[in-house]
Amino acid sequence: MNLLGFVFSLFIIGVSSKCQRCFGEDFMWGAATSAHQIEGAWNTSGKGENVWDWFTHNYPEKVRNGSNADIATDSYNKYQEDVDLLGNLGANFYRFSLSWSRILPNGTTNNINQEGVDYYLNVLKALQEKNITPIVTLYHWDLPISLHEMGGWNNPLVADYFNDYATLCYSLFGDYVKYWLTLNEPISQCYYGYGSGGHAPGYTESGTMTYMCAYTQLLAHAKAYRSYNETFRAKQNGKVGIVLVTLWYEPATESDADKQAAEWAIQWALGLFGHPIFIGNWPQMVIDRIGNLSVAQGFNTSRLPAFTETEIELIKGTYDYLGLNYYTTLLASPLLDFTDYENVTVGYGYDRNVLSSYDPSWTQSPVSWVTLFDVPAGFRAMLNWVANNFGNPPVIITENGWSTYIDLLNDTDRIQYIKGHLCSIYKAKYVDKVNLFGYAHWSLMDNFEWSSGYSEGFGLVSVDFTSPNRTRTPKASYYYYQKIIKSNCLEHCSLNN
Repeated sequence: MNLLGFVFSLFIIGVSSKCQRCFGEDFMWGAATSAHQIEGAWNTSGKGENVWDWFTHNYPEKVRNGSNADIATDSYNKYQEDVDLLGNLGANFYRFSLSWSRILPNGTTNNINQEGVDYYLNVLKALQEKNITPIVTLYHWDLPISLHEMGGWNNPLVADYFNDYATLCYSLFGDYVKYWLTLNEPISQCYYGYGSGGHAPGYTESGTMTYMCAYTQLLAHAKAYRSYNETFRAKQNGKVGIVLVTLWYEPATESDADKQAAEWAIQWALGLFGHPIFIGNWPQMVIDRIGNLSVAQGFNTSRLPAFTETEIELIKGTYDYLGLNYYTTLLASPLLDFTDYENVTVGYGYDRNVLSSYDPSWTQSPVSWVTLFDVPAGFRAMLNWVANNFGNPPVIITENGWSTYIDLLNDTDRIQYIKGHLCSIYKAKYVDKVNLFGYAHWSLMDNFEWSSGYSEGFGLVSVDFTSPNRTRTPKASYYYYQKIIKSNCLEHCSLNN
């Protein structure tokens, strides 16, 4: 080789080393689903009715095209095929949820459904055979109908029933499960289910019920965490966390008011649940804002339930790791003047006081009814916010994904989304030193997407919902993600932005 060739080869090696970003050998790669969205078999094999069964059957107009999850992807019968898809993908872990009413048909431990227990044992054994680590969510929005009839998450007694259920699951499945997640996205459940009415159970009392739901769910999480500590940790040596979510918000302008609005938007989602767990009590800005508004609105006490000192201590520190979901970013500005407490409507949105917008240069999901933009920088910013505000706890990404039409197999826009977002978390982990140890794509396959039904899909795998067989077909993004997992590296991930 002549001198010029030698210099050129060094240049190529240098370019390659700059473009290829490799994760550590202990970094975990996976995919995620939830029980109600994939299992089907809604009233067979001993399963009890849950609140989403009830909601979709009684209020079909609340779901696009009147869809329901009675069959969904039929994973109750096709779980082995799903595990095989995970194995072929090369996934290190599978994040999925248990159906409370499949295990406990009436929500309580006085009636254990052995067929439901056996189903999950079979799933766990199938994963074990593929050397895939289960990360199990105890609750992903599918409350047993009997507990809904008791008041649901507005009744603090449900926290005790959840603790009973969690304790049973630890005892039944703890030999297979070393990563537990108590609740999925409590802010989504409490706002959309009890505030806006778009999700089950369909209540529209965001200024009161949303906060009562949050209070009860935080107690439920804390009690389940403490139960694991007291009874199971020494023997099982597992970890327990919770899944939190927020859209990231950037200030619409450089004004102080817009910067405050962006911070408040995040505090009313991540802070509402993260602050009690990682720091103690609700965020002070939330306490003050709702307290001041409540007085102006004629309430005798704050609409935000107050934790007792005992409850603050019960909740504080209840984490071994944090599951974090991120999808998109928006811009924030104030809805009203922050100092105006008069004539403000009672509601979570007015409490939060954020007007959302977006940058027209951002790529938007082709599914027009979804406000989803491809903004990888927001992912890195959110991870840094969590690290800076919550003491840099161990974090695993439990959901991140892109929505498009379910029959689109050549999903190049999803590949672009994955590419940018994985580069963003690489920079968060290795440049910013965020304590991140894994990533799950949402979702393994197209499924029942709540109020959107089957009109959109986040899956790496397409499902033919017109076929009785629910035929699975991997998309282009499945093979792209497969290559990333196999190499454990990203190509063309610049650290300069």
